[in-house]
Amino acid sequence: MRDLCFTSARDLAAAVRRREVGVREVVEAHLEQIDRVNPEVNAVVTLVPEQALAAADAADAALPRGEGTGPLHGLPIVHKDTHETAGIRTTHGSTVLADHVPTRDELIVERLRAAGAIVLGKTNVPEFAAGSHTFNDVFGVTRNPYDLSRSAGGSSGGGAVALACGMAPIADGSDMGGSLRNPASFCNVVGFRPSPGRVPNWPTPAGWATMSVQGPMARTVSDTALLLSAIAGPDPRSPISLQDPGGDFDVPLQRDLGGLRVAWSADFGGALPVEDEVVRALEPQLRAFSGLGCKVEEACPDFSGAEEVFRTLRAWQFEMALGGVVDRHRDQVKPSIVWNVEVGRALSGQDLARAETLHTRLFHQLREFFERYDVLLLPVSQVVPFDADLEYPTTVSGVAQETYVDWMRSAYWVSATGCPALSVPGGFTRDGLPVGLQVVGPHRADLLVLQVGHAFEQSTQIGLRRPPIVAA
Repeated sequence: MRDLCFTSARDLAAAVRRREVGVREVVEAHLEQIDRVNPEVNAVVTLVPEQALAAADAADAALPRGEGTGPLHGLPIVHKDTHETAGIRTTHGSTVLADHVPTRDELIVERLRAAGAIVLGKTNVPEFAAGSHTFNDVFGVTRNPYDLSRSAGGSSGGGAVALACGMAPIADGSDMGGSLRNPASFCNVVGFRPSPGRVPNWPTPAGWATMSVQGPMARTVSDTALLLSAIAGPDPRSPISLQDPGGDFDVPLQRDLGGLRVAWSADFGGALPVEDEVVRALEPQLRAFSGLGCKVEEACPDFSGAEEVFRTLRAWQFEMALGGVVDRHRDQVKPSIVWNVEVGRALSGQDLARAETLHTRLFHQLREFFERYDVLLLPVSQVVPFDADLEYPTTVSGVAQETYVDWMRSAYWVSATGCPALSVPGGFTRDGLPVGLQVVGPHRADLLVLQVGHAFEQSTQIGLRRPPIVAA
């Protein structure tokens, strides 16, 4: 049974379609793994086993009738606790919504159900997904399976840990400042930030916003692409949704990378402090790209303006989404959320105009860079997984970090560009902590990023290393 928990999503789905294994058997195996491992890591915070088993029986019954046609038919999934799920408690990691049970699914969940995925439960998040360390007053801290004293990252931290521990083969998440990529990096799994509009977001008060996106997580790049195929594609309820069908990503990712122009920067051209252990883990793995026939050079785009763009637009979105919550429940939400809302309220029209001007300039800076290079490689995170008892790292290589988001610049500067970005297992520190490699591509070149990440993954096999708590 335990072997099923580390079988790839694609192989599981194929075995189910061939009726070599029953959906109930697959779901039972993952529920048993949750029961065995979750008490140590606190990743899955709301579990619906009866609902999952009933859905598994229905999925098994559908196959002989030829009804199991969804690409995710029979695959267990865990949803981020900020994603609204009909009939399943959804707290957003906040005591304000501790008893909230939605009456409808949001779009990403709606698509995953339609694709045949079986919901096991919800995964832990920081309060209202604010920050990249997963802890809250409802469920507590989610711990890194490679070292239980360390952070699992966030805000999709529960999903990343569930994947690493074999509690689910696929998970959904969201990413504003690195919330799919940072936890994937910390937990040796794959997290993909798609291009804005690739995965339509509905309902949302900020339908035109591009800083926050939803996306897939899995243990392999191929499984991540499979999940993306089910959640991508146009929807008339999203004004920025891209018109390419999701099925475009359910394809073999093998590609000849001969001659591909690859840029690498360990520290964003000297602009950011990065811990030595991060660079030490990643740099030896760059040989894999040379071995694949790529032309690798040290180079970095001009990220000037990214800081102001992200901080301004993030604060504006926080005020829009959470201003009312702060007004009604100021004493119940964590101080960092109050701070973000207050920063948003202090913005002027001139501040927003300047941010949008810089945002456009940043787009062209990256566009021109990608005329010279095909992909950009960067560290996902500037730090290794840190002490889980901290709210955030207060220094990076001796440089003070004033707020809870400062240390995430290596992820959120990329968010500000609108470029697709992948976190793929990139190495380990001498203490056995995972380090992710960030693969960034040109505007809307999502498939290229997945293909490059897949080639690196297959060449290095770093993602096959399991956490000690499940390797025993």
